[in-house]
Amino acid sequence: MTKDLNISNSWILALYAAVAVVALVVWRTQSGAQVPPLVSSDQEGRLSLAASMTKVMDASESTKSQAATSLADAGTSVDAILAQAAAGLAQEDPSGRDLLLESARSNDPAVRQRQQRIQLGIGASLGGLRPFDDQNAWNRVIEDAPVDPLSDTILRKIGNGRGLHPDFASAVGEFGSIGVPYVVISSAQPLVPVEFINFADQSDPGPYPIPPGLPIEGHLSADSDRHALILDRDNWKLYELARVFEGPTGWQADCGAIWDLSSNEGRPDGWTSADAAGLPIFPGLVRYDEVEAGEIRHALRFTVAKTRRAYVPPASHWASREDSPLLPPMGMRVRLKKSFDITKFPRDVQVILRCLQKYGMILADNGSNWFVTGTPDSRWDDDAMHLLHQVKGSDFEVIQMEGLVSDR
Repeated sequence: MTKDLNISNSWILALYAAVAVVALVVWRTQSGAQVPPLVSSDQEGRLSLAASMTKVMDASESTKSQAATSLADAGTSVDAILAQAAAGLAQEDPSGRDLLLESARSNDPAVRQRQQRIQLGIGASLGGLRPFDDQNAWNRVIEDAPVDPLSDTILRKIGNGRGLHPDFASAVGEFGSIGVPYVVISSAQPLVPVEFINFADQSDPGPYPIPPGLPIEGHLSADSDRHALILDRDNWKLYELARVFEGPTGWQADCGAIWDLSSNEGRPDGWTSADAAGLPIFPGLVRYDEVEAGEIRHALRFTVAKTRRAYVPPASHWASREDSPLLPPMGMRVRLKKSFDITKFPRDVQVILRCLQKYGMILADNGSNWFVTGTPDSRWDDDAMHLLHQVKGSDFEVIQMEGLVSDR
């Protein structure tokens, strides 16, 4: 439909917009339902709506009066932004529709809470909020879960005597910052297309809200994983890309995944993501804001050098040519033993170790043995984090694995 609508069509579109608002208010009043107000109540908002309706609607005075009365009786008003959006709808103006959607979104209590608590920018604090709900695998407490019968055997394969390694730091390495960075954006960030190279058939097509100055893991190296993580605070979505590059014709990546953080739906069986195991990366990161707050309330992400052609939920993909049952499958979860004494470590290290006892860590990719993934941050005390080397593979136990999917 073009913007050159005849005036009768404009009236109809405006009438639909106004009637939808009034119907919501009347239903809210009659049913007693706890529907949040579209905007804060104020006389100016009602006058703005009335003026907009008078201008664009071919309705009787009684209809307009009834609409205004319904809004007033419900204790709800629609301010200038909604009136402007209704006028925009009447002209089939996309910006008008966007204003209406933004107005509704900004008055969703969950959105308002995120906007109040989650900051914007690179490495921004989530203000204590976490992706997904309490039942999600990343957020599940496993401190009392049974141990897998193959626990000792698998741990020996990975390396009983090897220590944990913090794959994050305040220092800057040869290829840039150490760790996987992320950026928090608002719904105002424009979407752009991404061309997928190696896993297009297992990638979410997008588009993706890529901001200027997108932080990329190992950005100075063309051979690194080059992960990019983008968290949309307002829409509560996570966009993740692997081996992402900006070229002369636009953005390219090996693979991309879009996660609805209000849902626990995973990838289809057999699908990868920006991570080899088909998992989201961001929920498993060691982040400074959580350590500073004194508690990490989710499992962590880790890697090992050799995995098998198998996975267990929540993973959905393997990345190996090995089929030995003595090797760990993707998605395997380990837990720091309750008997391990964490009190000898500095406060920030204790926060991480307490998390490993309560939530554990999930195997998500091939890499170096016992590497724990975190975010780069200038506030990390690298000397303190290096004390994690004192925690050995033998200090862990493998949680009982259920739902194993293998190649044999």
